[in-house]
Amino acid sequence: MKIVVLAGGRSTERNVSLSSGTKISNALRSKGHRVALVDLFLGQELAGDADVDDLFTTEPGDDSKLNISDEILNDDKINALRPDHGAKGLFGPNVLTICQAADIVYLGLHGEDGENGKVQAVLDLFNIHYTGSDTLASGLAMNKKYSKEIFIQNHIPTAAYIATKTSQVTAEQIPFGFPVVVKPASGGSSVGTHIVPTADQLQAALADALSFDEEALIEEYIKGREFSIALLDGAALPAVEIVVKKGWYDFEHKFQANDDTQLISPPDIDDQLHQQMQALALQAFNALGMQNYGRVDFLVREGQPYAIEANSLPGMTPLSLIPQEARAAGIEYADLCERIIESKVRFYQKQQA
Repeated sequence: MKIVVLAGGRSTERNVSLSSGTKISNALRSKGHRVALVDLFLGQELAGDADVDDLFTTEPGDDSKLNISDEILNDDKINALRPDHGAKGLFGPNVLTICQAADIVYLGLHGEDGENGKVQAVLDLFNIHYTGSDTLASGLAMNKKYSKEIFIQNHIPTAAYIATKTSQVTAEQIPFGFPVVVKPASGGSSVGTHIVPTADQLQAALADALSFDEEALIEEYIKGREFSIALLDGAALPAVEIVVKKGWYDFEHKFQANDDTQLISPPDIDDQLHQQMQALALQAFNALGMQNYGRVDFLVREGQPYAIEANSLPGMTPLSLIPQEARAAGIEYADLCERIIESKVRFYQKQQA
């Protein structure tokens, strides 16, 4: 197949996306597919129609972007990467032209602009096929307030929360005790997320979360074991348990190799709890209207799992969770990438039947 892997973009998770995109591209090339790795925001200058086809290759690409910097890129730093400083929008030169030349686009995007449904809507308008969920499901999964309300309506246990658009929140306005978790309503990779032990640190944490999004969540802190369940083509994969010896599973622990973090799949839990989380993950996936593949994260306190959030485009970096779960199910990384594409191709074929 001719496949565009779309990565980069202009979210705070740009560097994470470039790592995922690089690894996905090389994996698909190793399976014999002709792949073009395209940066959504930077695009690609073209001299003529022949150049488009030349972008698709089976040769392995530069893997220097696999390593992820700890730096959280802001708008100014990302805009400076392009001559027009982002004035012409999210899509760089010729991105749509290149995507139209492919059989399917593998979305290796992460963060606000890649996962909130806007890119998916543009691709739909140009009749370009892509992996992952559609516009509506992507937007619902990306916004933690909306996804939590859907969890609640579907009787999926989740942490209690309130939403705010101001940092001027007092302890008296929170219907649960400290510590609490503060996070941007839309975002990922724990960017702008804080575990707040006492009320005197609340407003500073909210101010930081609101620097990444116009709305923030204050969530009940659930102290317990942390798990993630990936979904692929309508089935749940074995869970992965995240064990962090010092601190919590923040941006650094997610993307920097260190001895503090262990990813255990399958985890050492009883079958009943494992199956309960898998069933809840599939229920959450379907309630949000997600398709193809995704991931639902859980915290387990005193044997009770709580769905924390859903991810419509899970990371595919060297340290990401879904490849660990797939491996526990006997699916190697390149096969996982190929199965994601095959699953979405079947979805489109059913739509057209």
